[in-house]
Amino acid sequence: MTAFVLPNGCGQHRLGITASRKVSRAAVGRNRVKRLLRESFRLSEVILGDLGQNYDWVFNAKRPLLEVKMAAALDDLQKIAGRVAKDERGDRLGDGLRHS
Repeated sequence: MTAFVLPNGCGQHRLGITASRKVSRAAVGRNRVKRLLRESFRLSEVILGDLGQNYDWVFNAKRPLLEVKMAAALDDLQKIAGRVAKDERGDRLGDGLRHS
């Protein structure tokens, strides 16, 4: 998954997800990937709440997400949130971040 992260002025984190036909030709597969990413984001509420500010998160799904379970997707999201927290401490978020 590729993640684009930008600070926002809202009072909450916002999520956007893209899953193109390259991920799965069938809508069922694309919808499963989107559900998986939404649920991972919801379960990461505590970690995201520890960040100093709120962000817009855009996830671009990749084909391997079709075969993973919730734990793997959640782990990926937590790693990305950890990198955002590290970058936040270094105050390098002026133009946004891109994480793969």
